[in-house]
Parts: sequence; structure tokens; C-alpha cells
Amino acid sequence: MSETNQREILAEFLTQSKTAQSVWALQDKASEDWVVLDSPNFENAEVMPVWSTKELAQVHCVQEWQEFEPSEISINDWLDYWLEDLKEDDIVIGVNWAEEGDIIELEVTDFSQALASILPV
Repeated sequence: MSETNQREILAEFLTQSKTAQSVWALQDKASEDWVVLDSPNFENAEVMPVWSTKELAQVHCVQEWQEFEPSEISINDWLDYWLEDLKEDDIVIGVNWAEEGDIIELEVTDFSQALASILPV
């Protein structure tokens, strides 16, 4: 995927996330586990898919993820609690993850810096 496409996907994600000040990931309510899978772009890495809206996340609650449901994570919680844990576990972030087509994966630090840029001043 071209760098331009990556920037466009990230920019759209940030625009959509800015209003609600949150991101969405898939969580199994029974076990409280989150969807994390092998990265298609980084060798020996796992990726946590996140979406900018509940509706985009909901589309993926099928087949192997049918037990999961969209769960909202505020940007403040992401920066305060999630960033360090994901960094320690070497997890990359899949931005507005898609089953097919362009998949953008960012290092958790880069993704978190982008999120911090849309916090209200």
C-alpha cells in the first residue's frame, strides 16, 4: 500500500474518532479478551484491530469473532492505560481493519501520538 493511502486511511480514522474522542475494538464479554491476531505485515508480531466507529467494528463480529462485540475505549483511557501494556507486548495497531484490501498497521507509539493530536486543547 502506498504511503499516501496509509495517510488517507489514518486521516479518515482520526476525523471520525475526534468527535466521540474514542476508538472501538472487539471484546469477548464473557472472557473479557480482546481480538488480537497475527500481523500480516510485521513478522513475529500481533496486531490489535481498532475502528473509528461502532458500526465499522460491528461488521467484523462474524465467524471466528462472532462471540465478540464492539467495545468503546476513550482516547484518554487509551493513552493512560492501554499504550504501555500494548507497547510492552509488542502489539501493533490495525487502523480501521478490513478483511480485504488495504490494511494499515502502525506501531502503538505512532498510533497513540496520532490519537493525542485530536484531543481537545
